[in-house]
Amino acid sequence: MPVKKPVVVVTRKLPEAIETRMMELFQARLNHDDHPFTQAELIEAVKTADVLVPTVTDRVDARVLSQAGPDMRLIANFGTGVDHIDLATARSRGITVTSTPGVLTEDTADMTIALILSVSRRVAEGERVIRRGEWSGWSPTWMLGHRIWGKRLGIIGMGRIGQAVAKRARAFGMSIHYHNRNRVHEGIEQELEATYWESLDQMLARMDIISVNCPHTPGTYHLLSARRLKLLQRHAIVVNTARGEVIDENALTRMLIASEIAGAGLDVFEHEPAVNPKLLALDNVVLLPHMGSATIEGRIDMGEKVLINIKTFVDGHRPPDRVLEGLL
Repeated sequence: MPVKKPVVVVTRKLPEAIETRMMELFQARLNHDDHPFTQAELIEAVKTADVLVPTVTDRVDARVLSQAGPDMRLIANFGTGVDHIDLATARSRGITVTSTPGVLTEDTADMTIALILSVSRRVAEGERVIRRGEWSGWSPTWMLGHRIWGKRLGIIGMGRIGQAVAKRARAFGMSIHYHNRNRVHEGIEQELEATYWESLDQMLARMDIISVNCPHTPGTYHLLSARRLKLLQRHAIVVNTARGEVIDENALTRMLIASEIAGAGLDVFEHEPAVNPKLLALDNVVLLPHMGSATIEGRIDMGEKVLINIKTFVDGHRPPDRVLEGLL
């Protein structure tokens, strides 16, 4: 007798190749119009699904998980960060959580460097001048930015992405500094020629560029607080391709308006998809719609990890990218 396929609810539209494989392997319920699930839709999903495949746009909180049906045993997250999932409640209900680590590292690091260059060299600002038809010709003193060669880069979070950013930054001639919860292995420091700062405050006060590459956790919420942002030098720029909640966005906006720091490159926002309207009016800020990991290759790699995690789990084995082991 054929084994019954598990019911897998996918909350957003995924690459076609991944959705096709989902349909082949499981009883997949796909989101064809790619609308973000409402809380009511998430609750209905966990009531009837064996597996939920959410993304960062889904708030899988205690209220949602409290409605989970008895067959709901796995949350196979399509993404690396799991701060949108209530892990404690999942644990208490015996639900395993998996993620997709590693596959977004290079793409996010690329975007971090792109933002550093864009802000430092006023790339987006210059592009807007062209589109508005305001360019009257070359001038030796117009649209001057700053070179990044020789600048000090302070990386907050020296995990996979932070290290990938450091490797790229070295190629651009930047001096690498970092703050991390734990100091990385001596061999990695030597390879990257990286200087470790136990004190985040001391590092912030000395850097030309700050790159935020740490996850959002209760411990990193507003890690760059109003007080810490005040430590930055006036010529410093801040780049964030991690999570918006790590920075006090209102404080950052006030400092940008007052020219207390030189600029910012933001791919993520504290209350996304809402963006502070005051940021939209600033020329010294480059704003992107959370697209740091948005490559075709990266999305397919993420989907393949989700498929492997689900298939391994339903076959009775430990999924390779387990964040939380459900209680049996």
